[in-house]
Amino acid sequence: MERQRVMERGEKAGVSSSSNGGGEVDVVVEMMDVIEAVGLYVGYRRTQRKECLNLARRLKLLLPLLEEIKEIGNYKLVSSEGLKTSLDNLKKALLGAKKLLKKCSCGSKIYLAMESEAVMSSFHAVYEKLNQALDDLPYDELGISVEVKEQVELTRMQLKRAKKRSDTQDIELAMDLMVVFSKKDDRNADSAILERLAIKLELHAIPDLKAEEIAVRKLVKERGVQNAESMQQINDLLGKFKQIAGVDETIVLDGPFSSKSLQRCRSLLIPHEFLCPITLEIMVDPVIVATGQTYERESIQKWLNSNHRTCPKTGQTLGHLSLASNFALRNLIQEWCEKNNYELPKKDACLGSDGVSAELKEEISSLVQNLSSCEFEVRREAIKKIRMLAKENPDNRILIANYGGIPPLVQLLSYQDPNIQEHTVTALLNLSIDETNKKLVAREGAIPAIVKILQHGTNEARENSAAALFSLSMLDENKVLIGASNGIRPLVHLLQNGTIRGKKDAATALFNLSLNQTNKSRAIKAGIIPALLHLLEEKNLGMIDEALSIFLLLASHPEGRNEIGKLSFIKTLVEIIRNGTPKNKECALSVLLQLGLHNSSIILAALQYGVYEHLVELTKSGTNRAQRKANSILQHMKDGYMQARRRLLLKRSYQANGS
Repeated sequence: MERQRVMERGEKAGVSSSSNGGGEVDVVVEMMDVIEAVGLYVGYRRTQRKECLNLARRLKLLLPLLEEIKEIGNYKLVSSEGLKTSLDNLKKALLGAKKLLKKCSCGSKIYLAMESEAVMSSFHAVYEKLNQALDDLPYDELGISVEVKEQVELTRMQLKRAKKRSDTQDIELAMDLMVVFSKKDDRNADSAILERLAIKLELHAIPDLKAEEIAVRKLVKERGVQNAESMQQINDLLGKFKQIAGVDETIVLDGPFSSKSLQRCRSLLIPHEFLCPITLEIMVDPVIVATGQTYERESIQKWLNSNHRTCPKTGQTLGHLSLASNFALRNLIQEWCEKNNYELPKKDACLGSDGVSAELKEEISSLVQNLSSCEFEVRREAIKKIRMLAKENPDNRILIANYGGIPPLVQLLSYQDPNIQEHTVTALLNLSIDETNKKLVAREGAIPAIVKILQHGTNEARENSAAALFSLSMLDENKVLIGASNGIRPLVHLLQNGTIRGKKDAATALFNLSLNQTNKSRAIKAGIIPALLHLLEEKNLGMIDEALSIFLLLASHPEGRNEIGKLSFIKTLVEIIRNGTPKNKECALSVLLQLGLHNSSIILAALQYGVYEHLVELTKSGTNRAQRKANSILQHMKDGYMQARRRLLLKRSYQANGS
């Protein structure tokens, strides 16, 4: 309750002083309330969490200053018009900081991840305003103590450093978002990316998904028809996250009378406690989990089968996985149905207690046994069937692994038949979409065998081997293992000589593997840079963004910068900045900035190829990200020019003194 009152005081602080004409002490109290309210914000989004916690901590350091100003009293504060202006400016800066922190605490996680660079720019703007407001305060006139002045000076130094610092972008997250939002490529391996994104954005638990849906609806309402495409992308991605979590429903953002609302209108008549928290449908077989919450048996079993070990409603870790029938609630539901003439949905009699049919279990058990059959045709058909079952849904992947399907499949990778190898590596690709299976596949020694198929298999087998290595490389330990198993060189070869699909599979795998510093060196030695340059030149392949994303990773490695920083590449970059798609331009600007920060001659070469006018144009008409990158490059050019000028003046001064 106290927390709520503080939050409400903080919310009112933005309007009260402007309307009541009270003294400046009221303004100081309001600022203190704002800082106190900010301290109660929780749940900062992962993409901005570090920045939010640092800003909240710095704001708290200002409380002793405000306490001393408050003690001075109105009689002294009103005597200076300049002081009133300074306090108003500080209040505006604090309210700006509070608004930003609230956005990062309650806003859409997907939107904040998509716009992470824009949000970082907002943080920098807040730092600038706070620093300026603190600089304008007349500390001596106010009689502020030496200790507090030192603390304020420390805060200002931290704000200046924070404005200059730019945390390393989560390139893996950015690449995953780019792949997921791509309309051109919707292959099976994307399920692995979706699962990783859900974990990174903390959108894999039911309560988090429900909170995100509310945040997305609010965002759509605030922005109206602006950026309709981005809003639809967010909406679609949230729907995919819900499917992964076992919530089979479509989110429609058309307003209060959406199709989803109409579909659910019947459930509005049903008592809330009769609805399963996961599906929001009336329960037929309610069961109690370790936390005391009740769910429909089939829904919670699917949740548990997907390797979740938390209660969907509370988020608490489950002490055990036993399910106890809630007979009392079942009787109440049946009584209500009889009284209201409501027919309960029919439960499939073939389903077991875990929501999986006995027939499917028997089929998978038989198929796993057939993997070891002496008859070639029986073995081949078993692999093909497991391949299809593993592709169809997450439950099948878990069942196949639980019935011991992974070890014999790994052994079959070495079978001397191209057709068997192709189906086997594809089956393991589909199974590896499950996070636990990634570890099992690697532990069974599959990676060296997959690399061998990548080198010598059929075209489809090589493509699916690359996709399997991409999926397995989601785990950091597997990135190391794939690099040590000589998996980089054949991937580079596929990038150079494969089909379009093969090139795409190789590019996504190489991007993921190049997040490891040692693998960057391996990729450079394997000739990845000429292969990437070819992708930039062959525009009909449509892989410019993928190539530039890998270039951006390699540019953080000294060997990579030496190889990349050739004049021909800089010329190509400038051409992309001039004529590329908006996304192409963003990626090219990012690479140019990364290279230029380490080598000023790169910027000079870009200037010779005419980049300046295009940078200026992009600061006015480019996308938000392109504008930020172009401005950063122009600022770097300006800083470089000023440094060169200072060195020249210093040299002339020495020469003059020497003569």
